[in-house]
Amino acid sequence: MKQLKALSILSVIVLLISGCTQETQNKLGRAVQNWTGTNGVLEIYAGEKLVKRFLKIDKLSTAVSTQGTQPRPYRFGYGVLDENLNARVDAGEKKVYFEFSDYSTSYVFFEEP
Repeated sequence: MKQLKALSILSVIVLLISGCTQETQNKLGRAVQNWTGTNGVLEIYAGEKLVKRFLKIDKLSTAVSTQGTQPRPYRFGYGVLDENLNARVDAGEKKVYFEFSDYSTSYVFFEEP
C-alpha cells in the first residue's frame, strides 16, 4: 500500500514537471544542482589562447534586468582565479567575483573531471 502511494506521488510529480516549459525544467534542474553543489571550471580564451581560468565554481548566473525579467547579455559567478593556469588551487589564489559577455567572450564551462 505504501509503495503504491509513493508511486502515485512520484507519477504526479513527473507529470507536473513534464508539463513545464523547457526553461522551467532547466531552472528546476539548476536548483537541484545548486543544492547538491558542483565543481565547475570556466576557461576564457582570446582566440585560441587560454587567458583566464576560474576553478570551484558552483554556478554561472545570467544577469536579469533590474526592472522586469529580460535577461542581460552577460553571465557572472564566483570562483577561484587560477593565476598560473595550472588547473589547481594554489596557496594565495582566492575566490573572486567575475563577469563576462555572452556575445563577445569565447569561453568553456565544464565540471572538473
